[in-house]
Amino acid sequence: MQHHSGFLNTGFNKLGPLYHHQPSSSPPTALKPDDNDIHNRTQWRPHKKRSPSTISQANLKNTSDDAIPNYLNSLKFRQSHRLTDVRLALGYGAFTLAAACFLWDYKFGFDATKWFTAAAVALYSLLNGALTLWIVYVERGTIYEGTSPSGDATVRISSSVKKNVPVYNLTVEVETKSGKKEKLEISRPFTEWFDTAGHFIAAPFQTVLATGIPAVGKADPKRVVTKQEEAAAVSGYTPEMLEALANANVSGVGSVAEASSGADAGTAKKGVKRRKA
Repeated sequence: MQHHSGFLNTGFNKLGPLYHHQPSSSPPTALKPDDNDIHNRTQWRPHKKRSPSTISQANLKNTSDDAIPNYLNSLKFRQSHRLTDVRLALGYGAFTLAAACFLWDYKFGFDATKWFTAAAVALYSLLNGALTLWIVYVERGTIYEGTSPSGDATVRISSSVKKNVPVYNLTVEVETKSGKKEKLEISRPFTEWFDTAGHFIAAPFQTVLATGIPAVGKADPKRVVTKQEEAAAVSGYTPEMLEALANANVSGVGSVAEASSGADAGTAKKGVKRRKA
């Protein structure tokens, strides 16, 4: 005996357990889900392996940005925190002013402090305006500013990405001790240092920096790739090499990744390139 109540017919069987109510003398019988059943349409399926192009560009950019100070500081670059210090000073100054305004208004009342409050509001607006101008026109997306180990050059690096374009764009401003300024532009796809699972691989990323920025290449010459080598093997890193480095979980400078990547790069230069099956 089956129930045919209006409540059950309006969708209970679609959302509840897939069983008809039957007398207790017989076991419940499972219904065969049809194509319209919600359980059938939302069944779990294993995820396919994602490539870096399907991972959030913001995550790829932020991970790459964080790796630059780690790498350059490991090469004994002296990082300058001037930009961050000024931004924090302006931000905390505005916050302190707002807190003081609240306190004296709470203690003395609005009428007694209204002129002080008006002056505080004006000053707060100036501080916030100065903070905005500092971020937009002075910092300009800068992620690193520092001096080379020899002290003969100052490097300032800023990064950017375009929407739906998985390419990492770096703008590098170099100023030598003599006052000579040089601006470098580096654009490379994220797939050169992220494997198919989205793991960051330090060695090829460091190769891009050392090859594209002379001051970095001078501090880490073993990472520099000549134009002939780069044209022949795109820095010598194939997807298989990235997978191997990711499995080794290597992120430091001068580690076993160099031996592994160097051997693979040598194989690639001889014309033996491995491809995925």
